[in-house]
Amino acid sequence: MISLEDFASQWKMPVAPMMAVHRVYPFVLSRHFAGLIRTPEDPLWRQVVPDPRELDESDPVGLRDPLGEERRSPVPNLVHRYPDRVLWIVTDACAVHCRFCTRKRRWTHPVPLHDDLIREALHYIRKTPAIHDVILSGGDPLMLPLELLEELMAKVREIPHVRLLRLGTRVPFADPVRITPTVARRLAAYGPLYMNIHVNHPWEISEESREACRLLADAGIPLGSQTVLLKGINDSAPVLSSLFTELLTLRVRPYYLLQMDLMQGTRHFRTPLAAGAELMAALRNRISGLAIPQFVVDLPQGLGKVPITASAVERVDADRVILQNFAGHATAYPLEPEERGRLRHILGLG
Repeated sequence: MISLEDFASQWKMPVAPMMAVHRVYPFVLSRHFAGLIRTPEDPLWRQVVPDPRELDESDPVGLRDPLGEERRSPVPNLVHRYPDRVLWIVTDACAVHCRFCTRKRRWTHPVPLHDDLIREALHYIRKTPAIHDVILSGGDPLMLPLELLEELMAKVREIPHVRLLRLGTRVPFADPVRITPTVARRLAAYGPLYMNIHVNHPWEISEESREACRLLADAGIPLGSQTVLLKGINDSAPVLSSLFTELLTLRVRPYYLLQMDLMQGTRHFRTPLAAGAELMAALRNRISGLAIPQFVVDLPQGLGKVPITASAVERVDADRVILQNFAGHATAYPLEPEERGRLRHILGLG
């Protein structure tokens, strides 16, 4: 990892404005990802370098826990939002701190995963037979010591009604040297294991990340990607086209394009909802269908992911769109000024 002082010195930038943000939302950056940055304010820089706008609390729709994870955690670190799956936060450590992270609240207030919490989480999964799918998340599970990660995966695998195990990570692109033949082989032993990798821009694809993906895919682990739509970073059809097409060559199937969560202090990253729908229309039939992910919004308060399609929209008001979630509940999602007409047009709502 590179310190904030060393990073600022390397780029001959004043450290004080970054440090003011770092005290609230700490800077964490792998040397690998730092080495991919080409110029100040480039698409990689903006994802990981502290920005004073993160301290702006005036956003009327910004939330500290935008997905309502704390209130949907029956035990600490275990989020149960959907009937058949749980998300288990097994660490708060990351290879990089994404400045738009939906869990920034945990950066300075982590909930360490000690033995008692592990037992509580496993007990909850065991006593809830409807749970068929366990997603290991964080932080980043691949930042754990391999032996501890294997221990957790083995204990989950012992539960008869758990059919699938998933792992969410940014490591293959943010710190790919962590993926060795040994790591890939030992992870694959707990299959069926699916890995979803966070990657946002084609410049994140390096020779090292290509090798990391090759090792994982060769070990038999199906790979998918999750990309967050970020204003001024990847909100253009050429950038997304390049990213999604190149991911396929790594045997990484684009899975989700995510509307930015309504996280407090991240308004400067947020695109209009209509922009994502327009980008999907611009990509369709211009790149392989295999390369086109599903564009979704993760509804506030943990009401689940909803694809932005006409069938999911109940109505579009002047300042909000009413979406139907998986349980049939109507939920409002805020729109930016003058966005209503764009969204109705792109979804064919007249």
